[in-house]
Amino acid sequence: MEGSISLQNSDRTSHASLPCANPRIEGLTYWTTPVLSSLSSPCHIDEFLLLSAREMPKIKTGRVNYPDGWELIAPTLHDLEAKMRQAENDPNDGKRKCEALWPIFHIAHQKSRYIYDLYYKRQEISRELYEFCVEQGYADANLIAKWKKPGYERLCCLRCIQTRDHNFGTTCMCRVPKHLREENKVIECVHCGCTGCGSGD
Repeated sequence: MEGSISLQNSDRTSHASLPCANPRIEGLTYWTTPVLSSLSSPCHIDEFLLLSAREMPKIKTGRVNYPDGWELIAPTLHDLEAKMRQAENDPNDGKRKCEALWPIFHIAHQKSRYIYDLYYKRQEISRELYEFCVEQGYADANLIAKWKKPGYERLCCLRCIQTRDHNFGTTCMCRVPKHLREENKVIECVHCGCTGCGSGD
């Protein structure tokens, strides 16, 4: 029927034709739900369709709004990201299981330290850009929070200070200052390969 909308219920066994007040949906066939089939007039149908369209979730475009100054630090961060991917894909032949993760920890540490120094030490980036880098995963906010505390300025990774991950409820041996270690003894953190991150070293 010209100028009508055909309503059909979910079992497709019956249908009814009603005048369509909206020319944009004129002539279209809609498979109805119990809610739509209960509408009694074309005006109600139009209102239902418009409300449904308004309530649909917004489509994410994937666009990112980069803060001012991003173009100055992006090349360094992209280089570190490329190194990270390479470290993740490198073969682990001849390495202990824990050693395979050391390069990844080192690069993650480098990224966080780079952002930390730019914002807190050299004050060359804005707070907006700093928070953007943290939100986008370029820096570890928890590790940076530790660096701001006395005694943790050179902390290598968070696992080194988690007592539950070490024997006798202590921290990693890399946290021991050099002057308290045995002379000429080389140590390596089992978690990240750190050779010493005690304050003052």
